[in-house]
Amino acid sequence: MTIYDISEKAGVSIATVSRVLNGSSNVSEKTKKKVLDVINQYEYTPNAFARGLGLNTMKTIGILCPDSSDLYLAKAIYYIERKLRANGYDSILCCSGYDLETKKSSLNLLITKKVDGIILVGSSYIYEKDTDNKYICDAALQVPVMLLNAALDAPNVYSVVSDDFTSMYEATLQMINSGVKDPLYFYNSTSYSGKKKLAGYRAAMESKKLLKSGNMLQLYQGSHEDVPAMAEHLSKLAAKGVIFHGVIASDDTMALGAMKYAKENGLRVPEDLAIIGYNNSMLTDCCDPGLSSIDNKLETLCQHLITTLMGVLNGTEMPKQTLFSGELIKRGTTLD
Repeated sequence: MTIYDISEKAGVSIATVSRVLNGSSNVSEKTKKKVLDVINQYEYTPNAFARGLGLNTMKTIGILCPDSSDLYLAKAIYYIERKLRANGYDSILCCSGYDLETKKSSLNLLITKKVDGIILVGSSYIYEKDTDNKYICDAALQVPVMLLNAALDAPNVYSVVSDDFTSMYEATLQMINSGVKDPLYFYNSTSYSGKKKLAGYRAAMESKKLLKSGNMLQLYQGSHEDVPAMAEHLSKLAAKGVIFHGVIASDDTMALGAMKYAKENGLRVPEDLAIIGYNNSMLTDCCDPGLSSIDNKLETLCQHLITTLMGVLNGTEMPKQTLFSGELIKRGTTLD
């Protein structure tokens, strides 16, 4: 028995069931009685709750991330935990890695801790196959599940997403329009977000009829911390005769790899090699010239995600998906 079964048997919406369980005053006594009668009939025990009745709420949110050493994910966790504390909630952080089975066991572990909701940080938790996403749908039968920068259309799952496709599309066009007709896309992820970025780059290149070789799509599969290996990847590519005068990277660390490649090969930035990163992280000020990068509004995304979660926990109807636009912040690695 889940809140969805209760909703169906009582003939009310899921949000109404949630309001009753949270003790909301925005429910008529008649509707409240219908819901409580179903709960009592089937001996339904809410997860750590009956919040509005004052019973055993944990005031705790589970946070799942694949790798807390990743700059983007670590910053997201910081913003999320800070916003949760401001709303009177504690958090339990679990680092799952990238293996599906480990993600499943980590998610189940958080469920056993009787958390009031779960936040999945990053887009690697969503898969193309519906069967691979079942672990998220199953968790959402018990608590609200929030997705940061990924989307899944399922009951009790809420998504806050950066428009990575459009951000990458517009950044690629800006580099092309500045005179760089052969920008290379340098990426290290095929996650939900990674695929959106790749699609944005491809669409921009194809709109200008410039995507003539698969060599312009370079997938780096080494450590996300190994900047020298990223530079070496580009050096080997150039040694094979692949010509490129621009690099658009899927994150700022990859862009630093391109900066190192330029320095090692005597290339002027941006005159000989223009570079754009992604995430607008602290790394943008760790090189000379400063790194142009796409700001995906991470703090805004995290703040909105917690606002949505608090609304859901309070029984308020909240949007299932919210999309935010990114912005290219120009510094010294791109041409005007």
